[in-house]
Amino acid sequence: MQINHAQKGFTLIELMIVVAIIGILAAVAIPQYQDYTARTQVSRVVGEVNALKSSAESIFNSGGEVVDTADNLGVAPRQINIGWTGSNLVDPGVGTNGLDVVNGDQPDMSYFVTMGGDASGAVAGVTITVSRSVAGAWTCEITGGGAVAGWKDSYAPAGCPHS
Repeated sequence: MQINHAQKGFTLIELMIVVAIIGILAAVAIPQYQDYTARTQVSRVVGEVNALKSSAESIFNSGGEVVDTADNLGVAPRQINIGWTGSNLVDPGVGTNGLDVVNGDQPDMSYFVTMGGDASGAVAGVTITVSRSVAGAWTCEITGGGAVAGWKDSYAPAGCPHS
């Protein structure tokens, strides 16, 4: 009686084809994922700093001075904290918890953050500035982060262009 021992499993060529397919998929997917991560990090920080506009407008319209530090009730105009609590995507060494207010007692005040901390290397060092005009119109602008650092203009959301 003859016993047939058929081998079961994959051949070497079949395994190499699977490895090649996985390598091709990874070569395409990893850069796309990194771009997606950088774009969402910029959008998140822009959203976080834009949310402070209503607080700054309220402080300014009530005759106060917008500041990034604790309240100082004894100084005229009254200094009122804008309410920034920080973000893990901004450089905490700039201003207070990463936010710096410029001319908080003027109608054309502005504030900015510089991305750092846990931010992707492609967007680290980029500065996001939110400015108020004398007429009360708010604008957002992104500066820094050249192509050498890995910045792509597609990372900037529509309402906050890179210049």
